[in-house]
Amino acid sequence: MKQIFLAILILLSLSSCTNSTHTLTIATAANMQFAMAALSAQFTKQTGIKTNLVISSSGKLTAQIKEGAPYDILVSANMKYPNEIQKFGLAATAPKVYAHGKLVLWSMQKNTRPSIEILRADMVKHIALANPKTAPYGQAAIDVLKHYGIYKFCQNKLVYGESIAQTNQFITSRATEVGFTAKSVVLSQEMKGRGEWIDLDPSTYSRIEQGIVRIKRAHELQEEADSFYNFMFSEEAKKILTEFGYAVDE
Repeated sequence: MKQIFLAILILLSLSSCTNSTHTLTIATAANMQFAMAALSAQFTKQTGIKTNLVISSSGKLTAQIKEGAPYDILVSANMKYPNEIQKFGLAATAPKVYAHGKLVLWSMQKNTRPSIEILRADMVKHIALANPKTAPYGQAAIDVLKHYGIYKFCQNKLVYGESIAQTNQFITSRATEVGFTAKSVVLSQEMKGRGEWIDLDPSTYSRIEQGIVRIKRAHELQEEADSFYNFMFSEEAKKILTEFGYAVDE
């Protein structure tokens, strides 16, 4: 009986190890949270390779990678951080743009139609945006405010989220009257039809070139990581990205 019991334990252990070794860990910028869920589901369907998503701001994820976080892929909100990974000697592939992000202004407040003009109104006391120091969409929001010459006027109204994910919480909980977020968020099934939003003119903010890079790791998932990297440029992935409001092939 003991031998049978030990054999079962060994088989279970081997099974667990096999499953874990075939799971990619993908560090994902918060603006890609919903799109990446769809992308990773399609990737797993096609390849059988499982994925584990870690969601945060691009800056924080990059800092974690530098400290040795066990991530296989970085899907960033810009090219700055993938390039930083390469410069730091941690890139297994060259960083590459997989899509261009779009910025929107969003409100969940009743009788509040988002607009640039309303940001100056007394009724708007709080404006949500991601931390521009670590989140590219936050910097894009600052670009918009400066483009229209209202940054100094609105400065005391700004409420910074750690990432787009926390920024969305400020907006959806109505802690702020209005906020800047990624277009992919308002087009997601989870958020579609909630509140009102407007597109912002891409010429008013720096181009959001979203980048991907594979991280150097000493394990057996190199081929699997390469498969995901290549998948992000496939026609299937481009279709999903377009559905979430990203621009591809620009």
